[in-house]
This record gives sequence, C-alpha cells and structure tokens, in this order.
Amino acid sequence: MNNARESKMQGKRTKKNKKDKKGNNDTSDDIKEMELPDDFSIFGGGSTITSFGEDDSYLDEFDDERGGGDADAAEQRAATRFSKLQDALSLAATLPSEKRSIKREGIYRVLFKAITNYATSPEMLESHWTNLLEACLFSIQGKGNAKPSEQYAACRVLEASAVVLGEDQDEIVEQLNDQLKRIVNATGKAAQVRCAALRCLAMVHFICGTDCLEEGEDCASIMDLCEKVAAEKYRGEEVSPLLRATGLDCWSLLSTTFHDATVAAGDGYDDDLGRGLQLLPLLASCLDSEGSDYAGLRRSAGECVSLIHEARLNLGLDEEEAENATERKFRRGSWDGSEWEVLMDEVKQRIAELSVESSHYMSKQAKKQQKSTFRDFNNTIVDDEAPEEVVNWKGGQLNLNSWKEIVQLNFVRHCLQGGFQIQLMTNETLHGVFGATFNASGTSLSQLEKRLFMSKTSEAAKSADKARTKQRRTRTNVKNHFLTADGDDI
Repeated sequence: MNNARESKMQGKRTKKNKKDKKGNNDTSDDIKEMELPDDFSIFGGGSTITSFGEDDSYLDEFDDERGGGDADAAEQRAATRFSKLQDALSLAATLPSEKRSIKREGIYRVLFKAITNYATSPEMLESHWTNLLEACLFSIQGKGNAKPSEQYAACRVLEASAVVLGEDQDEIVEQLNDQLKRIVNATGKAAQVRCAALRCLAMVHFICGTDCLEEGEDCASIMDLCEKVAAEKYRGEEVSPLLRATGLDCWSLLSTTFHDATVAAGDGYDDDLGRGLQLLPLLASCLDSEGSDYAGLRRSAGECVSLIHEARLNLGLDEEEAENATERKFRRGSWDGSEWEVLMDEVKQRIAELSVESSHYMSKQAKKQQKSTFRDFNNTIVDDEAPEEVVNWKGGQLNLNSWKEIVQLNFVRHCLQGGFQIQLMTNETLHGVFGATFNASGTSLSQLEKRLFMSKTSEAAKSADKARTKQRRTRTNVKNHFLTADGDDI
C-alpha cells in the first residue's frame, strides 16, 4: 500500500518537473514567439482600453490658440489636455501589477496617444519617467507572460517618449541600451518586436544621445548592430526581410549624425573607408532580391544608397558648385576611378529597372508605389539631382532638399504617427533638427474657414474633382481616337 502511494507521488512529481521545465523553456530566447503581421501597428490589435483620448480636436484647438482666440478658453483647453496626459501617465504605475497582458497592451496604447498628442514639453513627462520606464522594461523583458503585441507596444511608447524628452539625455541612453540590444539579439522574439526595439534604440541615440558616451555604448556601436541585422543571417539564423529593412532604416538615420566623410569617403585603395562604402555590396544584394515580401527591403536599400551617394557628392562640392548638378561628374565626390565604380554602375542599372518594373507578383498599388519611390532614387543616383519634398501642416511648411532631411523626417513621422504635426509645432528638439528648413506661417484658419476651404465638400474640392473628371475623360477619348474618323470625340 505504501509502495503504491509512493509510486503515485513520484509520478506527480515527475509530471510537475516536466511542466516546470517546459515553462522555463518557454521564457527562453531560443523558443520562437508567435509572429505578428508585418503591418501590425500601435493602433492595431484588440485593446480593452480605447475610449481614453480618442478625440482628434487637439490640433484644431492648438491652431485656434495660435490664431489668438479667447485667452480664457485657450487656457482651459490647455488645462484639459494636461489633465488627460496626467491621467494617462498615472496608469504606468499600475502596469506591473496588472495580470492580463491584453489589458497592459491597452494601457500602452493609451499612453502612446497621450504622449504623442498631449505632451508638448519634456517637463510634462519627466515627473513620470521612472514609473514609465519601469513598466516598459517589465513588458519588454517578457515578465507577466507578456505577449509579443504588448512588448511591441512598450517599445513604441519608449520610442515616442525619447522624442518628447529631447536632446542631451545620456542617462536615458544608458538606461535603455543593454535592454533593447538584448531584445534585438533575441532570435526567438517576434520580428515585429525586434524591429520595434531596434527603431527605439536608434531613436534614443538620435534624439537623446551625445558624443560623450563610451565606445561600445555610442551611436557607432548601434550602427554596427544595424549592419549585422541587415545581413541575410544573424546569430546563425535567417533574418526576416522586415527586420533587415528596419536595420537599414536605422543605419540611415544614425548615419545622418556623422560627417559626410565618415559615410562616403575613400576610393577603395586606402584604409580610411567610409562606413557606407563598406555597406555597398550588401545594399546591392538587397536591391537584387525579388518577391513581394522583399519590397520593403528594396526600398530601404535604395534610400540608403541615395543617402550614401548624396554624401559622396557633397565631399567634392562647395555651396557654389552644388548649384550646378551637371558639373558634379569627374570631381572628387564622384565614383569615377574608385574601386566602387563598377558596383555603383550595377546599382544604378538596377534602380533604373525598379523605377519602371511591372512584375506579376506585385499588386497594382505596390507597383505604383515602387515606381514612384525608385524614380526619386534614380533622379539622385543617376542624374545627381537633389530630392525635393514639401510637407504642409496646419500653421507652417517644411521644405526638404536632401536625403538626410527626408530620412530623418520619415523616421520621426513613423515614430509619432498621428501626433507628428503636434510635436512638429511644439517640440523644440524637432525644431532644432529641421531648423534649417522650418518656416512657420504665423497664420491660422478658424473652424468656419477650414470647413469652407479645406473640407471635401468645399467649392475648391468640388472644382478640383470636376477638373480631374474632365482630364480622365479626355485621356480616355485620346486612347479611343482611332475608333472615330472625324475626331469630334476629343
């Protein structure tokens, strides 16, 4: 009888040990987590808290204040926004004690929107930074059975917080460096989580970091990590196209903080080579990749090559010479006579092909987007023309004339999502980043004027719609002109 009881107890202990062992293995970096969709975002997923701060009236209210509206009403609106921000930030202290991962994920979504839309100065966030950092690290470390979607949301909150907290914050870089690197290096993590961690790491160094960081913890070390992640294999495993593209995007952002010589100097016959030149063979292989899954990787590689080519041209030009693009050839900043001349010719040919490609494996919208994007790359890499992009926002205009500025803008815009325009108007750090081209109009439209001139039902919108309809009809008639003899259909 005793022997039977002991045998039964031994069996229970064996099952329990197996269960514990299995549970411990599940928290290891070697076990693959559930992958998230490539288009997963901070606004996706099944959040249980979505009612907080869902109004989008802040931007209009801010415009009214700039336009000189009623002082008491403006002060009341500012107090309301500050109250909403404080209510959201107070939720950070409750995150580690919340047992449900989906509930924590919902709180992170609330925090992200509050930080990007209502935090208009670093002081609003600094008093809650300790609780916010502790909560985000709790999630990205996988504690509390955190799901990949929760870890992704935590990384996005940290990334947005870095933009608000501003420059010269080396202590923030030191707090996040090792933690985020560990997530990027964890091959068992979902690709979207690793991408979010890498983008957060790059943004923290771009906004908060300085030149005083120790070697191995500085911006150059993150660029080394980006180069490794962008390769086909990393830590003995295949790297997903999404993570490789993110690695190139982060590399491009961080390279804008260095001098052009650090990126593109050298002819291949000396030891002092720019980082971008060493990356060119990898970029060429990325451009040669085929398939719809690699569309983002090709775009990131093309943008990176454009940035390197622009830096190369700038090395041989002063301000007066830069005005004449036709004389850029055969100067110190060209590729002629260098070890990379043949490779760059192949890259130029490939980019020209992608700018007119019409493959069967891509949707109509994807082909249109690729052609438009690679035409811009082709204009810079083949024709040596500077890019031009104008970003209109309520209250001002942003004029961009270099890939350096475009890379920075796209990265910041991806980080802030719907709060981009608000931060662009109020964030002093962003004013410094884009200060050379930042022009505020100083005017603001009232709510009635916005409905009259900016609404889809305004007279201007109706007139534009009629003009487009007429143009479409004319193009159709031109195509069908051979069907008629008199040509009266045109």
